[in-house]
Amino acid sequence: MATLSMKAADRVTSAVLAVLGLAMFIGGFQMERLEFRRIHPASIPGLVPMGLGILLTICAVLLYRSVRKAGTAATAGDEIDLGNLATLIWTLALCLTYALVLVGWIPFFFATFLFMAGFVALFSWPAGAPPRRRALALVFAVLFGAVMSAGISILFRDGFLVRLP
Repeated sequence: MATLSMKAADRVTSAVLAVLGLAMFIGGFQMERLEFRRIHPASIPGLVPMGLGILLTICAVLLYRSVRKAGTAATAGDEIDLGNLATLIWTLALCLTYALVLVGWIPFFFATFLFMAGFVALFSWPAGAPPRRRALALVFAVLFGAVMSAGISILFRDGFLVRLP
């Protein structure tokens, strides 16, 4: 199996977190302000993503600084296992399908349901198990996807006042 230096992984992680934090800040800034509903400016829906984006970017900078301060000397146990490449590819494929294909083309509830149910079914599938156990795993994945999709849709629509596609 392939391994990676912990310091290199921390550098990559800090860069990814910085990009994600900046994207969250920009996305939160571009959200609707809801002035037409006479909502106070301090309660805009994008305020929480903006704050989280700033905090995530600060954490990324602190992580990068700690890696630079630690130097380049390798220590025992400084290598990490990269894991199963197939799992990473399946996860990437599911996430990209959800973000680029499903959301925006079909209602948010159904897109999220398909993503959640597919993800749970794929990663909890009992290979080589009797048909009854596989059927129960599939039923669980479908129920989990339905409940989570409903909860996420309600939370974003009614709690955060976000218009869902």
